[in-house]
Amino acid sequence: MTTQSEAALEENLIAQLVGMGYESVVISDEPEMLRNLRAQLELHNETTFSNAEFERILNHLNKGGVYDRARTLRDKMSLLRDDGTHKNIEFMNMTKWCQNTFQVTNQVTQVGEYKNRYDVTIMINGLPLVQIELKRRGIELKEAFNQVNRYRRHSFSSGYGLYQFVQLFVISNGGNTKYYSNTVAYNTTKKESFKFTSFWADKDNKKITELEDFARVFLEKCHV
Repeated sequence: MTTQSEAALEENLIAQLVGMGYESVVISDEPEMLRNLRAQLELHNETTFSNAEFERILNHLNKGGVYDRARTLRDKMSLLRDDGTHKNIEFMNMTKWCQNTFQVTNQVTQVGEYKNRYDVTIMINGLPLVQIELKRRGIELKEAFNQVNRYRRHSFSSGYGLYQFVQLFVISNGGNTKYYSNTVAYNTTKKESFKFTSFWADKDNKKITELEDFARVFLEKCHV
């Protein structure tokens, strides 16, 4: 059986995504993610924020559950500026999707009930929207699924709760790859079932299981 470490899977996946037009960024913790988010939202909205204005944006973002945050992504925020004026802030270009900024990072540490370090995070305009959990080849795919559930319980809501914006999870051991949505069905007392994970398939309904092949089609910027 072919063996491949998690580190090698991460490295290869990030290199592949960079080749597909993603920007690779080094983000080790929430403060660095916040700095990146601020820079990306300023770029996207062609403006700059004062510290107080950015704090208002973070307070606006850190509200509600999964469905609420999905709606927040689609809507604009009327930002009260320090001079008393208002400016509409857009978090996502919903009409010209490919014009958003796509970034990838890995090994971000979040400290909540426990300290967790996530494998690969895809960010769009600075917000983490796709989380990818990898296990080395030969490990059961359900182990990656269980790991994601632990992260959600232990640290997704910590700090400003940016990881609660994750819309999709991808789990893979290199040879088997599945995805599932982040739904409100999950809570700390009743875990999501592995049966809700899905394979992606090509136009002939043939499952795409290899991580590299999956990433090429599913994580293409204008598709994801």
